[in-house]
Amino acid sequence: MADTEANLLRHFPLLLPQNREKTVYEGFISAQGSDFHLRIVLPKDLQLKKARLLCSWQLKNILNEYHQVVQQEVALKNKQELCAQPPSCSFCKDLLTEIGAVGWDKLACVDSSFSTIKLKADDASGRKHLITVKLKAKYPVEPPDCVVDFPVPFSVSWTPQSSLVNVYSQFLAALETLKAFWDVMDEIDEKTWVLEPERPPRSATSRRIALGNNGSINIEVDPRHPTMLPEFCFLGADHVTKPLGIKLRSNIHLWDPENSLLQNLKDVLEIDFPARAVLEESDFSMDCGICYARHLNGAIPDQVCNNPQCGQPFHQICLYEWLRGLSTSRQSFNVFFGDCPYCSKPITLKMSGRKP
Repeated sequence: MADTEANLLRHFPLLLPQNREKTVYEGFISAQGSDFHLRIVLPKDLQLKKARLLCSWQLKNILNEYHQVVQQEVALKNKQELCAQPPSCSFCKDLLTEIGAVGWDKLACVDSSFSTIKLKADDASGRKHLITVKLKAKYPVEPPDCVVDFPVPFSVSWTPQSSLVNVYSQFLAALETLKAFWDVMDEIDEKTWVLEPERPPRSATSRRIALGNNGSINIEVDPRHPTMLPEFCFLGADHVTKPLGIKLRSNIHLWDPENSLLQNLKDVLEIDFPARAVLEESDFSMDCGICYARHLNGAIPDQVCNNPQCGQPFHQICLYEWLRGLSTSRQSFNVFFGDCPYCSKPITLKMSGRKP
């Protein structure tokens, strides 16, 4: 009895007992910024779970809302506790047998609940890969979720009789189909100066490659046909990029799918891509001429002054803010015309579709 009274008065100090048995309490409680009159009637055994609440309809609506939230939290907690239950001995035994069939040397790690398994493999070129297999509650009736660092979607063909061996076999087959793509991308990464992305994952299909003289080419490689002509665009001052565009159109007939993509780019552009080690800072200034930073929200400077004696690069957003703040600048639709912050020669900025 004393415990019940203490609990009530601790949580609701504005309630007072109305009889000697202390089975009836009355007073006020605060809810959602308002005070409400409340009467609590306890059973003879003083169990709070069996108490009756007498109050206004406004307070009942508020309490009902909280009641639904509490029910949801209890249900979620029960579900989490159920999921946290350790797997059965038979499940663990079967899973260990499956891992053994794959090969213990292929196991990278497994969590304590035996619900997430990471398997490793080397492709034909010696590159290391991982597949994360997340088992569902009804495994093996339900197929597991598989996470891989691939440039194309990876889905597993599954039947109730399938196992980790089937997952791993399909993983290896997928690695084989992507070998040529990764060979192409690795050659680019090793023999050129890749500006973006700095640390490309295996799933990345694009590269922005430095050409020197503040020029670069951005290519998008088809993982299924990695030696075919990729989607591309030149970035940099017109006096650098226009001659390259002319060469590409003139020499496109030289493109040979039997050669590597990098070799084809060299042939049609008639250039040798400079490696990062041999490019001097003066050959390719990567810092924005306005914010003096190389990276801004994940982007590097991609706007360049067309004056051959200047060629200073800028972030698009930095140049946009600079030109917008000048009274001499003008705008026509999404194109800004103004003066270069460095050499004061005319500069043009065409804003992309994304908002700055």
